[in-house]
Amino acid sequence: MNFPLYIAKRYLFSISKNNAINIINLIASLGIIVGTMALFVVLSVFSGLKVFSLSFTNEIDPDLKMTSTYGKSFLITPAQENQIKKIEGVASYTKIIEERVLFLFKDKQQVTYLKGVDSLYPVVNNIKKKLFNGQWLKPDSYQVVIGYGISQDFSMGILDFENPLQVFAPKPGKGAIENPEEAFNKTDVLPVGIYSISEELDSKYIFADLGLTQELLMYKPNQISGIEFKLKLNADEKAIRSQLQTIFKNKITLKNRAQLNESLYKMLNTENIVVYLIFTLVIIVALFNLVGALIMMILEKKGNLKTLFNLGTEINYLRKIFLLQGTLLSVFGGIIGLFLGMILVLLQQQYELIMITPTLAYPVVFSFENVLIVMGTIVTLGFVASLIASSRVSKKLLD
Repeated sequence: MNFPLYIAKRYLFSISKNNAINIINLIASLGIIVGTMALFVVLSVFSGLKVFSLSFTNEIDPDLKMTSTYGKSFLITPAQENQIKKIEGVASYTKIIEERVLFLFKDKQQVTYLKGVDSLYPVVNNIKKKLFNGQWLKPDSYQVVIGYGISQDFSMGILDFENPLQVFAPKPGKGAIENPEEAFNKTDVLPVGIYSISEELDSKYIFADLGLTQELLMYKPNQISGIEFKLKLNADEKAIRSQLQTIFKNKITLKNRAQLNESLYKMLNTENIVVYLIFTLVIIVALFNLVGALIMMILEKKGNLKTLFNLGTEINYLRKIFLLQGTLLSVFGGIIGLFLGMILVLLQQQYELIMITPTLAYPVVFSFENVLIVMGTIVTLGFVASLIASSRVSKKLLD
């Protein structure tokens, strides 16, 4: 039998004759439980906010995006397309062109991105679910789909045949321009749909047919600025990247969804870390009660410790009793706090108890990663606090 563990369990579940010590032990236990519950709930909330924030970009961000490393555009051959189709793990892909151009509607103008897409774009990005009004554009047409923000800026609706949206794209070339009117290619397009994703994205893109965009920018039929991929479930992204680099002779840049939104991911991760550190500091303050409770227990059991010492028990074993007692208290308190935190998170997920707006519940995500983080934090800090308190047991104290 582990002698220190046996004594530690007896001390943990026994009630002291001194009511002050019982009250201190109760406060220490409640501090651990409440601290654990609060840390788990807050981490679950921030996990929910992270998923909620990323959901706005994930709707039109592909699993993998390919662009040219050495310029705005590149040429793709039929042989390369056939090789792409043979890559295992690629569910679908779409060819795109992105270029900043000038849009003019009545007396208003704005410079933003024209995004030329082929017929497979809605398959890869599923943007049709984000249509606020109207329909998606038809291939080989002069139709466009605009963002809700652009629609507001231009005070523009859809299917306005009398007032078409004008697009001006600079002509490629070098040297001075004698006549500014000849420096741009111009075409009229008809908005047939309005999408709504987020405030930033709603003012960023106007979607048009790939062929129309190539004609406007004076691109060749096989000239594009990128390819967006939809990958199969559990696809080997590393292997797909390697095959694509081989097909295009390492002249391309590949980015996944996290890399496309690198700044947003960094911001969310930084916020998560900061909140974790703040609540860890709160738990550290709460664990001072545990240190005090153990020191009071040491002083109360001083007579018993002296008897054990006189019977031949080493000081290290006596210290280990209170080290194990404090660690066990942290473990049991952490388990109870986690259990209560899980109940709160699951209730919020199921019944939407707390609302941000009348129609939007506060997002929370139950994650086993958060369970491990919280339990690891509580046990580690509890062990350190118990180690500090148990160091008070010394030969001088017993003498």
